[in-house]
Amino acid sequence: MPIDVAALRAEVKAKQTELQQRYQQDGDTQALLIGRCQHVDSVLIRLWESFEFPAGIALAAVGGYGRGELYPSSDIDLLILLPQEASATTQEKLEALVSHFWDIGLEIGHSVRTVQECIDEAAGDITVQTALLESRLLTGNKKLFATFEKRLHGHLDPLTFCQAKRLEQQERYLRFNETPYSLEPNCKDSPGGLRDLQVIFWIAKAGGYGATWKELEDNGIVTPEGRLQAEECERYLTQLRIRLHLMLGRREDRLLFDYQNNLAAQYGFVTDEAKRASEKLMQEYYRNAKAVTLLNTILLQNMEAALSPESEQVPQPIDDHFQSVGHLLDIRHEDLFNYHPEAILDSFLIMQESHDLQGMTAQTLRALWRARDLINPEFRANPVHRAQFMKLFKSERGIVHEFRRMNQLDILGAYLPNFGRIVGQMQHDLFHVYTVDQHILQVMRNLRRFTMSEYAHEYPLCSRVMSEFDQPWLLYVAALFHDIAKGRGGDHSEKGTVDAQAFCEDHGLNPEDTELVVWLVRNHLNMSQVAQKEDLTDPDVIAKFGKQVGDVRHLQALYLLTHADVRGTSPKVWNQWKGKLLADLYYQTMHLLSEGEAPEAHGIIAERQAEAMRLLRFFALSDTVQERLWKQLDTVYFLRHSAEEIAWHTRSLHYRIFNNRPVVRARPHPSNENGSMQVMVYTLDQPDLFARVVGFFARNGYSIVDAKIHTTSHGYALDSFVLLDLENRNQAREMVPFIEHELEERLIKQSPPEAPSAGRLSRQVKHFPIKPEVSIRGDEKGAHFILSLTAADRPGLLYTVANTLAEHGANLHTAKITTLGERAEDVFLISGGDLRESANRIRLETELMDRLKV
Repeated sequence: MPIDVAALRAEVKAKQTELQQRYQQDGDTQALLIGRCQHVDSVLIRLWESFEFPAGIALAAVGGYGRGELYPSSDIDLLILLPQEASATTQEKLEALVSHFWDIGLEIGHSVRTVQECIDEAAGDITVQTALLESRLLTGNKKLFATFEKRLHGHLDPLTFCQAKRLEQQERYLRFNETPYSLEPNCKDSPGGLRDLQVIFWIAKAGGYGATWKELEDNGIVTPEGRLQAEECERYLTQLRIRLHLMLGRREDRLLFDYQNNLAAQYGFVTDEAKRASEKLMQEYYRNAKAVTLLNTILLQNMEAALSPESEQVPQPIDDHFQSVGHLLDIRHEDLFNYHPEAILDSFLIMQESHDLQGMTAQTLRALWRARDLINPEFRANPVHRAQFMKLFKSERGIVHEFRRMNQLDILGAYLPNFGRIVGQMQHDLFHVYTVDQHILQVMRNLRRFTMSEYAHEYPLCSRVMSEFDQPWLLYVAALFHDIAKGRGGDHSEKGTVDAQAFCEDHGLNPEDTELVVWLVRNHLNMSQVAQKEDLTDPDVIAKFGKQVGDVRHLQALYLLTHADVRGTSPKVWNQWKGKLLADLYYQTMHLLSEGEAPEAHGIIAERQAEAMRLLRFFALSDTVQERLWKQLDTVYFLRHSAEEIAWHTRSLHYRIFNNRPVVRARPHPSNENGSMQVMVYTLDQPDLFARVVGFFARNGYSIVDAKIHTTSHGYALDSFVLLDLENRNQAREMVPFIEHELEERLIKQSPPEAPSAGRLSRQVKHFPIKPEVSIRGDEKGAHFILSLTAADRPGLLYTVANTLAEHGANLHTAKITTLGERAEDVFLISGGDLRESANRIRLETELMDRLKV
């Protein structure tokens, strides 16, 4: 029977208005969300029945609509389920149905699939699988829908699903720079938004732990206290999103500056002398976002632990206070921090020192959250605690991670009360996009990256200057204090020096280091102002700036802090022009401070180059022999290779820089340890080169224990490998001609990669399996990606990785392969293929983790 589409459209509009008016009167969020969902159900069912579809098909709600909640401007996602491919007649009806969806004024997204097509799509796309997991039958064939649900759940591995959703969440966090504290956050998708709560329920549903907070509490996933907090946060975010939709009359989840004042008025906030109404609104939002991110972390850990094999949960003692449980740091006694307050900071130090720990258990996080109240003036004055806090700056790893964790748990703000005052504080200066505390942590992150060779390709000059700077940790201290006085009125640079001075003196820094930190806090804006606002061709400008700086150490420190500070304001603020201005000012001032001469090279790169030249002179080579080759090499190369390796490469290649024929050179490793061998490959870059080389080594009985992959500026691969003979033949010298000849021939012919034969795993790996970890993180420019992986070492491991990358069309630029006993920790710089799409990166991560399992 035909249906009156115009009447249905009017009904939809009238019901929407009625629900909105009722909400504005009573503020009942659930009545609005559920009421809209129920009305849409009724409309769609009537529309479906009017077409008299065959009895064998079904109409289902999926995604958020399937969950039974519809926001005022949310999409309505539908699945039309078929027993087999639709006939021509049915297809025509479906097309007419879809047309009517739009005619009645509903924003509907739909898919038409058979059960098998649903299963296939879900297997290849975690987003589809998640949407289908929340499916709900509206009308049609109940038996077909039941079959669909049974098969979908039959193909669902809860632990794999949980891990995939965590990877997906990491990707989402990266899109928002891993912070809930951007000044214009997305209340749905940003860290700390509604999506974080939805992820909890998706994993809970897959694991059978329930679909409400009460059910999660009954199943031991959340504590009663946590349940109440979660319900409160969910109510707040739900109401905020509803008000945003109603205020704009369309779907919009971003809390843009344009909307914040109107929203603040709806919540009753008013501007006073201390803060604007919008600032009060946003501080409340940030408090909720912080609580949600912590809840998400704790509950996802609880569920993954519940889903993991029991063998992974056996506690391993670390010391009297701590143990590890499934790669997570755990306190051995629930009331540890009450009796041993020094263990509060110890927990973060242990996280920095251990390569195996990936996070903290829910019990530890909850205990630390409660322990923040123990950090009082007596705690802060304790010399032991002060020494612990200083160690956090000086660690070789985990600095940014642990300072972020301390901030999330309010430990950092408790230890430094003035830092606590800037948590969640907005900045209205048109270019900062983070709250003050998050900007500071971004600056620390940027500085930290200058010390890491895998990021040297981003800003080579900064990496080079940092390698020459004697105490990088002083820059982290300066970063922590450079904006700490914002919001107090007056010049925050001057007021911040008071805090920095007191901190340095209290924590035992010597007068020289204290002076540098305080000077940096006072002058952290000077270099960017001179570079961007003054004429750098004017000698007087350079002379004046050089006088302010005084010496090379202060110049280097200020350049690094300024670069990191400007980049830490917003991804959109930094550009190559600003980078060039800063670099020009740096070079000209360095020239001035060196009295008109080029500054004496005294950094690690210059030392390696000088030592390499010394070694080359033993072979009666000229002092200019290196020039043509070294012009093709960048900071990354010199950071990753020793002086002896640089000399070997130069000696082998200085007369073959533009060689069309591959060059392979092999030699017993200088250490001559266990018959190890070193191999250099130099050739025009070619497809699948890495897979071809590592496959060759593996087939000939060698394990790669270290590899450095490099691409020169003129398009040649210059790769170095350290090989260990798995067969203990102790014939490294005899194998040199074979490897050089055979590998060269394969590279000339561009033979396809050869898969190595499977080898045996070591006993250690069999009894103490290493859980594979894979992450792909985009660099700041978005063109390259850092692939980091940890796995149990085994024959053919690198071939597996190389082949997987090749299948995805990824180009390999640099790699650092490290084998620590039975553990492989590898870092690759990759680009190309389909990596720019988040879903494809997740697919590559998942595929690698699956192939790396032993």
